[in-house]
Formats: sequence, structure tokens, C-alpha cells
Amino acid sequence: MSQLRRVLAISRKDIESYYGKPPLITWGLMLPAVLMISVYVKDPGGSSQIAPGIIAMTLLFGNTSMAAIVITFEKRAGAFQRLLLAPLAMSTIILGKAASASLYGMATALVLTAGIQLAFGMPMAHPPLFLAGLILGAGCFSLLGLTAAVMVREVFEAMTLMNFFRFPVLFISGVFMPLTLMPAWLKPLALLSPLTYIVELLHWGISGQSYFLSPWIPLLASLMFLMVAWWLAGSIFRRRAAI
Repeated sequence: MSQLRRVLAISRKDIESYYGKPPLITWGLMLPAVLMISVYVKDPGGSSQIAPGIIAMTLLFGNTSMAAIVITFEKRAGAFQRLLLAPLAMSTIILGKAASASLYGMATALVLTAGIQLAFGMPMAHPPLFLAGLILGAGCFSLLGLTAAVMVREVFEAMTLMNFFRFPVLFISGVFMPLTLMPAWLKPLALLSPLTYIVELLHWGISGQSYFLSPWIPLLASLMFLMVAWWLAGSIFRRRAAI
């Protein structure tokens, strides 16, 4: 129980110090909102089809960016090194940092979802599946952002490192083009992307159907990617956290 309190204390400190600032909240909403409006203007009837991809993209960029920014800022200020010297397990630090970044990403995604529903009448066929997609996506992408940040010293280095991952997966994961319309040679690459399964899980939550015949496929695949991201974050943190 004491470890849980420590996780919550780390998360609360990050939320109060970083995530609760109005510029960060608006930054997390403006780009996806503009993209959603652009899609609606072009094709009002297709907004529900593109919405899962836009929401998943919000999670990807919001969680990876903010998790990376917090770590690199604290490393420059010396706060992260002091946290490492505290009597805390490494898993407690990782979980606390990832939890705050995940809450930020989920909050922006939920606000965006509510706005799309109010403005465009987007349905919600299976809310539990939609929520599961948000939770798994936020957790996975936050851990990846932490992993990138702990390997470098500066914010721009973390962003550059993450962009090598974010932009390729953005265009192969069904965000802008459904998997059914992708060329055959591109589909195997799409199935290697964690973003693909988050997008398809959100499709199940919104419309009740997706590229996969069962929601268990993207659900289990997303859980697997979350476990891999946790293992990767733990391994890199132990090796590079003091740099």
C-alpha cells in the first residue's frame, strides 16, 4: 500500500507541476480538433470512420511528448536525479511517471471524444472497449515516451528520437487509411505497430466493427504491446536513468 501511495504522490506532483497548465491542455486538443473539423468539412458522413484514428493519434503524440518532456526537464534541473536517490523502487518511479502522462493523454482524448460526439453525432457502440483502447494506448505510449527521454539529455533529442517511431507508425496504422484499403505489402508492417491495434479497438468501441473479426484480437495485442513497453522501460531505466 505504501508503494501505491508513492506512485500517487509522484503522479500528483507531475500533474500539478506540468500537466495542469492551460497551454499544455490546449496544445493537446487543438491539432486533433483541427484535423477532425477538416475531415468533416471534406466528408461530413465519414467523420465516424476517421475519428478513431484521430483519437488514437492524440494519445500517441500527447503521451509520448509529455512523458518525454517531464523527464528531460527534471534531468536538467536535477530533480530526476534526486528522485532516483530516494528510497523508491525503480518500478514505482516508472509507474508514477507513466500514470500521470497516461491521465493527461486520456483526459485530452476524452474531451476530444465528447466534442466529436456533440458536434458530429458520433455513435458509441461499446463504451467499455473504447475505454480499454484509451487505457491501453495511453499506458503503452507513455512508457515509450519515458524510455526515449531517459536515453537522452535534451527535450529536442527526445522528440527527434520519438519522431523516428511516431511518424512511420502514424501512416501504416490505419489512422488515415483503413487497413482494408492498404496494399498487401504494407499490411504486415501495420500488424507490427501498436497503434494499429489501438485504432482498431477504438473502432470496435465506436462503430462495433473493425478490420479484425473479434475485439479480442486488438485487445490482447494491445495488452501484449503494453507489457513489452513496460519491460523495455524498466530495462532502459536501470541502464540509463543516471545519465
